[in-house]
Amino acid sequence: MALMQEKDRQAVREAFRGLQHPVELVLFTSADSGEYSEVTQELLQEVVELNPLLRLNVYDLEKDGAYAAELGVDKAPGIVFLSGEERKDNGMRFAGLPSGYEFASLIEAIRLAGGATQPDLQPATLSLLETIKAPMHLQVFVTPTCPYCPRAVVMAYRLALANPYITAEGIEVTEFPELGDRYAVMGVPKTVIDDLVHIEGAVPEGMMVNKLREAIAAAA
Repeated sequence: MALMQEKDRQAVREAFRGLQHPVELVLFTSADSGEYSEVTQELLQEVVELNPLLRLNVYDLEKDGAYAAELGVDKAPGIVFLSGEERKDNGMRFAGLPSGYEFASLIEAIRLAGGATQPDLQPATLSLLETIKAPMHLQVFVTPTCPYCPRAVVMAYRLALANPYITAEGIEVTEFPELGDRYAVMGVPKTVIDDLVHIEGAVPEGMMVNKLREAIAAAA
């Protein structure tokens, strides 16, 4: 039985209308993640069938550990979005099943990777991003029932797309409760920058810039 209803399929087809180049969805699964991996693979397969520019490749987190390490993936299900025939890594990741409101994060990641939409960041943001020359990791903790979470995830994705040193990862926290405990996630969305700066809520871009500055200063 299909996971997506026909009205949803039509809406996704429309969202993908502006794709400019191929997007490869790389999915890492594991036996330990059980049904989450199975349903994620099924969902992504339905999504890629909606546009000829999309394809899905599935790997095992343990058996294909070298490739997972190359892409910096350590969770299953774990999704990486690669752009173009050259399979460029844009630094966008999602850990967990992108269901509920997080389905929107999945679709927007594909649109960003495929050139259907641009980061469209403010000049002040772009100026700060030009100064980031060392790896920076943004983790955005979310749940499927949070309507504000996709905005925080997509903000992080836009930053990653605009700067090759930034990796942005949406994390479905109920599937990875140990991370929720580690980072004291009491509410979502919650963004953690390099384990140094914590951001509660889906903050405006200007506030995100201030938090990036704070993280840069903390790391210095």
